Amino acid sequence: MVVVVEEVQDESAPEVNINLAEGENESDYETDSDSSSTFSGDEDDFNPKDETVYERIAALKDIVPPQTRSSLYSKYKTATSWAFWSVQSTGTLAWWISTSALLVGLPLALAIEDETRVVQQEREMQMQSQGQQQLLGGPQQAQPQGVLPPGF
Repeated sequence: MVVVVEEVQDESAPEVNINLAEGENESDYETDSDSSSTFSGDEDDFNPKDETVYERIAALKDIVPPQTRSSLYSKYKTATSWAFWSVQSTGTLAWWISTSALLVGLPLALAIEDETRVVQQEREMQMQSQGQQQLLGGPQQAQPQGVLPPGF
């Protein structure tokens, strides 16, 4: 198989006569270095402050190799999936704890409070009955509780 390379002329470009007449030199004709000066004005208009962050990151695509980009993307996807899973799991755990606290803890707390109130009322009633006995019967000998009197 033979490959043939052929030069194609651009029809829109002006033709330059390469044959120089006597007394003429190459500086009289427009060259590539002269034509590139017309584009230098565009480079002077470039202001890095006008460039957005997205444009700067998008420009890095040409610098970073495809293997590194795919590795970074897979790490990004892994991190986001772990973050989503952890937020979802935290929400589920919070739901279980709050529901359990309402169904078990609240009735237990109310029952303990009610029992404490009943015990407090019993103490008040005992104190009142002891106070009435002292007023009606006069001073009585107080026996220690839990000790049997002699002779039993």
